[in-house]
Amino acid sequence: MLSRIAKIPLNIPNGIEVVVNGSNVKVKGSLGSDEFTFADLVEIIKKDNSIMFNAKEESIAAKALSGTIRAIINNMIIGVSTGFEKKLTINGVGFRAQAQGANLNLTLGYSHPVSYAAPKGIKIETPSQNEVVIKGVNKQLVGQVAADIRSLRPVELYKGKGIRYSNEQVTLKETKKK
Repeated sequence: MLSRIAKIPLNIPNGIEVVVNGSNVKVKGSLGSDEFTFADLVEIIKKDNSIMFNAKEESIAAKALSGTIRAIINNMIIGVSTGFEKKLTINGVGFRAQAQGANLNLTLGYSHPVSYAAPKGIKIETPSQNEVVIKGVNKQLVGQVAADIRSLRPVELYKGKGIRYSNEQVTLKETKKK
């Protein structure tokens, strides 16, 4: 019995090239390429325009890993065809962001400006002073960069100042009263 996700064959859209080499998978598309090396517990079978996943052993780890690897490869295919993006919003008086090449310069109320260097494969844009858009092919890397930037000044729960995801709901606390 496999994971329910791993039972579903993964279809490869036109224009996407998937190369399976033992325990290494390379995916190339219009936005770039991505590569992933997985554990030897899962067998990947490529037939025409679909990929099937099978656990080599009957262990619980192999069955669970088959679904995880399918999800990762699916995200790789989506990433090289349409890409991933996260949006951050900056709230606070005097708080602003400015993208300069691969760096993001932030003014976050500290005594010094904060600079964040984007890793390779990530594009950071600032449509306005209070918005940051992070784009990339790798879903995990886009999410990690967004979390790193957010951790530079997390949302303060009494005034709501700080960096938050654009869809994040923050409930403000009430101050103490006599």
